[in-house]
Amino acid sequence: MAEQQEQAAPDAMMTRIGQAVMLHHAGDREEARGRFLDLWGEIGDGGDALHRCTLAHYMADTQDDPADELAWDLRALSAAEELTDGRVAAPHQSLAVRAFYPSLHLNLAADYAKLGRAEAARTHLRRARGAAGALADDRYGDGVRAAIGRLELRLQDSGIAAETGGSDRFDGPGGETLGPPRQRP
Repeated sequence: MAEQQEQAAPDAMMTRIGQAVMLHHAGDREEARGRFLDLWGEIGDGGDALHRCTLAHYMADTQDDPADELAWDLRALSAAEELTDGRVAAPHQSLAVRAFYPSLHLNLAADYAKLGRAEAARTHLRRARGAAGALADDRYGDGVRAAIGRLELRLQDSGIAAETGGSDRFDGPGGETLGPPRQRP
């Protein structure tokens, strides 16, 4: 019985994170951010790495300040570095830790670009491109690869907004966000 409860707890937390993600996707950014903060308080800095990675990855999207977004994306990367394939595969049979890195590094590249830190943006963009081979040939993988390409073009063509005196938004030519699509938990 205790073993069943242990197995249910991680799924329950992922469900709660997913519920907050749905709030955010439905446009209730403030409520989602509040729920993420509450969940972070429960998980803690030393809690389950999969929970911390997932929560921080999505919490970054709810931030108004690019520096706060960067801090959450760095937490997500740090937690991912603690993960093992066995921990990731337990609730999600088709996932491997290495498949997290393209999106995590792409997010960091976009964060650094927003902050006008071109070299750091390029470094993480190279890491995202290098890790992209771990992505499946599916809609999510295609979306991450396309976002990497858009950000590469943006960095090549127009530089970073803070360096060129442009807008502080880091969007594509059609207004689309240059970060990766977020895969649902």
